[in-house]
Amino acid sequence: MSDRPTPSTRSDYREFRAIHTRWMDNDMYGHMNNVVHYSLFDTAVNGWLIENGVLDPHGGETIGLVVETGCRYFAEMAFPDIVTAGIRVARLGTSSVRYEIGLFRNDEDTASAEGFFVHVYVDAATRRPAPVDDARREVLARLVPNA
Repeated sequence: MSDRPTPSTRSDYREFRAIHTRWMDNDMYGHMNNVVHYSLFDTAVNGWLIENGVLDPHGGETIGLVVETGCRYFAEMAFPDIVTAGIRVARLGTSSVRYEIGLFRNDEDTASAEGFFVHVYVDAATRRPAPVDDARREVLARLVPNA
């Protein structure tokens, strides 16, 4: 019996974003370099936040700073794959949010990689923790499974 977790499926996530891989994403072994996974996590979540009007990286009063990350790899991905990032919120706290992201290769239903990161929302000027405001909380709640 293996203690290795099984990968999630698309049905475990609330929102999705398609992201095209690039030639430069492959490493010398012919698959996507592990650092690219983290970039895809960031791109998926922050793109979704911007599109939903709850993140203004250039003029907003609050921003999310990443304080913790992790990734688990299950299968290889490589250029020219199209990656679909599934997004969900696992925890919505007073000033922090834990995002979980599944990366799905092409049309596959099982995640090739899964990751998470925690944003702590802070005042953009002072960098001191700031509560997740009601408007952001309402939008983020849509990413909480079974909410």
